[in-house]
Amino acid sequence: MVTALPPPPGPRSPIPGGQMLAFRRDPIGLLTRLSHTYGDVVRYRLGAERITLLSHPGDIQEVMVSQQRNFTKSRALQWAKFLLGEGLLTSEGELHVRQRRLAQPAFQRQRVPAYGASMVATTQRLQQRWQDGEHRAIDHEMSHLTLAIASKTLFDTDVEAEAQAIGTALTTVLDLFPRFMLPLYNLIAKLPLPSNRRAAQATHLLDTIVYRMIRERRARSTESGDLLSMLLAARDEEGDGSGMSDQQLRDEVMTLLLAGHETTAMLLTWTWYLLAHNPEAEAQLHAELDTVLGGRLPTVDDMPRLPYTRMVLAETLRLYPPAWIIGRRTIEAYEVGGYALPAQAIVVMSPYLTQRDARFFSDPAAFQPQRWTPALEAALPKFAYFPFGGGARQCIGESFAWMEGTLALATLAQQWQMRLVPHHRVALKPQLTLRPKYGMRMIVQRRSGH
Repeated sequence: MVTALPPPPGPRSPIPGGQMLAFRRDPIGLLTRLSHTYGDVVRYRLGAERITLLSHPGDIQEVMVSQQRNFTKSRALQWAKFLLGEGLLTSEGELHVRQRRLAQPAFQRQRVPAYGASMVATTQRLQQRWQDGEHRAIDHEMSHLTLAIASKTLFDTDVEAEAQAIGTALTTVLDLFPRFMLPLYNLIAKLPLPSNRRAAQATHLLDTIVYRMIRERRARSTESGDLLSMLLAARDEEGDGSGMSDQQLRDEVMTLLLAGHETTAMLLTWTWYLLAHNPEAEAQLHAELDTVLGGRLPTVDDMPRLPYTRMVLAETLRLYPPAWIIGRRTIEAYEVGGYALPAQAIVVMSPYLTQRDARFFSDPAAFQPQRWTPALEAALPKFAYFPFGGGARQCIGESFAWMEGTLALATLAQQWQMRLVPHHRVALKPQLTLRPKYGMRMIVQRRSGH
């Protein structure tokens, strides 16, 4: 029986709230120390909550796949309802199943390639604004790029003129993420704090833009093949036959606008950082692009002939997964690794930790795109690498993200290489996604002969 088993091991902080302070200062550092000290199953305390960290692929697979019906989203993501409402990222149960069923057709394999030309054209416009040798905040550049791509391909609208305001608004809301790990966060969220007022204003701005998209699309008489058109037309044939209300549409659009651009923006940002520090990998990437493309813009048809480009992205996702932590809460008591978890226990899994585990990856801290051979992928335990999650809640836009990352990187890396601005400090800022704490200031340099 589960109840006869001991609880997982873990630290006892001599200072009340000590683990909470350590988590706020450096969450990845704390989880890394706990995992190294106590093993694959470790329990720690954040305020009144006892949280269990799972690091072994077998245990993670149990939670994400075989026993997924015994888990719901944890508090760490429920806070996102403040911005995302009941979208795919935050909804549960039958609502999540219904909404995923309605959104799935837009991400089917045969539809995704139609977005490719727009991705390349948007990326081409970005690089035409760059000047050789200038300093750029590459995290902001990639965020503007992926926001423009998401708005055009998913919603057939152009928000480039509002990209700065949208990016600032999203950052304002994301900055609240650490607060929702605190005890009494519901009370804190209701206080008249300046940060709460800024977040409310940011959410109002985003609502205004998203509801405008919905109104404009409802007014059209033609179906343009993008996600929003499909969501407007979708009917739940397996359910009650109804479509989505404006509120449901708003929640899904907001979710896909955030998830569809923020994660890929961070993937590309960390890719430029890693290439700047690994000139041999950068040279091999350039050689592949020059050979396959010969100076022309890439297309979807080129993707199978760009295996090293994909390897670069796969290795970045291993080292700097945008979704760095995934949380669940048990519904009933649960056994894992010989330990007992009670009902309503919070369980967290970190792609960042597991994907840097020397048991599964040789020289795990090194950036080695060439490691991603078919042999490695066949030998890896299923959840030793899970940057897109898994199970019923695996990222619906995974194929979209791979295509966007590949085409954007191929378009830009043909002509440009990046170098960090001297003395620019790079550190991790783990929020809903894994961001660079001080941004990513880089010098854009035009490749010789391009």
